Amino acid sequence: MPIVSATKLGLTFRSRDGDVEALHDVQLQINAGEFVSLIGPSGCGKTTLLRCIADLERATEGTLQVAGMDPIDAREKRAYGYVFQSPALYPWRTVARNIELPHEIFGVSQVKRKKAVEDNLALVGLQDFAGKYPWQLSGGMQQRVSIARALSFNPDLLLMDEPFGALDEITRDRLNLELLAIWQRTAKTIIFVTHSIAEAVFLSTKIVVMSPRPGRITSVIDVNLPSPRTTSMRDSPEFTTLAAEVRAALADGD
Repeated sequence: MPIVSATKLGLTFRSRDGDVEALHDVQLQINAGEFVSLIGPSGCGKTTLLRCIADLERATEGTLQVAGMDPIDAREKRAYGYVFQSPALYPWRTVARNIELPHEIFGVSQVKRKKAVEDNLALVGLQDFAGKYPWQLSGGMQQRVSIARALSFNPDLLLMDEPFGALDEITRDRLNLELLAIWQRTAKTIIFVTHSIAEAVFLSTKIVVMSPRPGRITSVIDVNLPSPRTTSMRDSPEFTTLAAEVRAALADGD
């Protein structure tokens, strides 16, 4: 069973100023263990599709299954973790207490909360920063805390909404490598929103290309680059060919 399955999915926002069709006839299947990037022009519905999967928006047409469930049930059963564009950390809580906050809300015991914090800080390489505050960390480290929090319930699915877009290129490249290492170590399914063709090619096993609004899926491109991936791979003919294919698909979608 696919971990995400959308059939004829559509979403129209209704307002006094008129309706806005954000998604139209989206057909998508994502299997367990894949790393899938959503790419397309600004306003094409990438984040909206991600939010539908997370039950933060409700589709107005079609069907959507997440981990074999309705998105509402998937959210209630914590079947996914969500990483936002900004880290969304509380500045008055330490790193450890930011990660354990969802566990507090759900009434998880202190023993289990402590174990989740320790395990996931180690996963993102921040075990020495548990007592620090977000304002004491770099932007890249803050996003690693956000990833640790999203993974703290050990979900099978990780949803990431352009988490590295505001970072400098050097930090972004490093976090790309770290994210790939986390993905390979945990075997999670990752859906990743990005505007960067190079980032999509470097990270993904599959790239989903979306059209301008109303967002439709115009192309699905398989990425068969070998693992482990290195930054030097971006200069290879295979990488250049895939990037050109994505660029052409984006142009065709326009």
